Amino acid sequence: MLFHEAVARGLADHGVETVFGVIGDANLYLMDSFQRHAGGSYRSCANEAGAVLAANGYARTSGRLGVATVTHGPALTNTLTALVESVRDRTPLLLVAGDTAVTDRENVQNIAQRDVVLPTGAGFEQVRAPETALDDLARAVGRALLERRPVVLNVPVEFQWAEVEHRRVERACTAPQSVAPDPAALDAAVGIVATARRPVVLAGRGAASPQARTALLRLAERIGAPVATTLRAKDLFRGERFDLGICGTLAHEVALQTLTDADCVVAFGAGLNKWTTAEGSLLAGKRLVHVDVERASINRHAVADAPVVGDAVAVADEIVDWLDQAQAKPTGFASQALADRLAERTYEHFTDTSGDGAVDLRTAMDRIDRSFPADRTLVLDGGRFIFSAFTRLHCPKPSAYVHTVNFGSIGLGMGNAIGAAFGAHGRPVLLVTGDGGFMLGGLAEFGTAVRHGVDLVVAVFNDRAYGAEHIQFRDRNMDPAISTFDWPDLAPVADALGGRGYTVRTPAELDAALATLTDRDRPVLLDIRIDPDRVPMPGH
Repeated sequence: MLFHEAVARGLADHGVETVFGVIGDANLYLMDSFQRHAGGSYRSCANEAGAVLAANGYARTSGRLGVATVTHGPALTNTLTALVESVRDRTPLLLVAGDTAVTDRENVQNIAQRDVVLPTGAGFEQVRAPETALDDLARAVGRALLERRPVVLNVPVEFQWAEVEHRRVERACTAPQSVAPDPAALDAAVGIVATARRPVVLAGRGAASPQARTALLRLAERIGAPVATTLRAKDLFRGERFDLGICGTLAHEVALQTLTDADCVVAFGAGLNKWTTAEGSLLAGKRLVHVDVERASINRHAVADAPVVGDAVAVADEIVDWLDQAQAKPTGFASQALADRLAERTYEHFTDTSGDGAVDLRTAMDRIDRSFPADRTLVLDGGRFIFSAFTRLHCPKPSAYVHTVNFGSIGLGMGNAIGAAFGAHGRPVLLVTGDGGFMLGGLAEFGTAVRHGVDLVVAVFNDRAYGAEHIQFRDRNMDPAISTFDWPDLAPVADALGGRGYTVRTPAELDAALATLTDRDRPVLLDIRIDPDRVPMPGH
């Protein structure tokens, strides 16, 4: 069969059902074949970066390989920020990129694509010849899954109409396995846990599965410890009596005091970076047991007293078994008094500053959180609002939270939100973004969401400025004018793109808009006006 059909069928052979992309000379026939001959679904995006971000969001919420496709030259260079984001997110992702013909030296879109890709941290696989394409595809898919990062499959445009034999090629990728701990390492860990008087169990993204949640709660109860998470594992223990919430610079006052008082941290699948540990201060003077299935993750940011390489579930269960055999008694650190203090602060009191055509950001987030369906996918774009969003907006499980600021960029939320909707089909998506992020990376892809019928609500916290820069000018008593923007009203723009928009200047207008969400039949945009001088920051 023709090359483009064989590769399309090869994608289907690897279980690929959905591809996000922007078509051009080097990939249009491939995507046509993917739909017509391989039974797949091609989801067109407005921008190549949006396509890669959509594949990232799809992978994050589905647990499957995310796949995107672009053509050559500027199409590939448009994906670079998105590729870096996915690399740092450790997302298994395949980007099928066309390339100009080797013989076409003067092609205006010619560029050394391998040299463009490698600095992002993504992998690169070259389709060497038409007859090797299916082997090259299998290798790229296997690497993406095994290395947990994007891999670009580079496909020269002149191969598209070559005749090749289609054959099924199995990818060489070992499925994840439970890793039991070394007995000596386990003995050291149990010794520290058994002698601790004020232990805390901390879960990171690497221990955020339902099975790990159950095992870690069993361990925490066995040793009388409260539980906490990193940001990437947010809401894993939400609803538990002794849930401290997010550990680190985002922690509330009760959690901070409890973490400060602790004498031992038992961390599972957590990176323990400077935000989680508050620049190391929350580990000072404490014994640290650090469990992770990957050796490179241990001792990277904090030196462990007992490093344990192993699966979170296996290690937690082994620690409980050893403690039972030793008849070790639980501590009383997870006390009724602590439970009472945590229950008392379930709702953070603050003075609502809404007025003068602006809504208090905290008020808006709390009302959105209560009004939007609890079984949601939560996507947070970058911006100054995000520090409040991290703690005020919730999700049913960590895999329903899509983090988009691994590269510190704004404007990456919309693409992720579209992909997340397809990755967790049937679960509505709440995207929270700023006006700068929406105008930079969300406006064009809002039309994509409309075109594909995505169940999406976009909350734009609109201070008509680049807020992080605005506050820096203010802090130095300088004029912030160059950080401000006279955007058009976004609600009519959303309507024009086929969605539904609401302008929100008061809490009452927000309540009225939220009341309509139960009857939504298209993407909705809430243009929520906020005061750039009244955006709460950590520690304020």
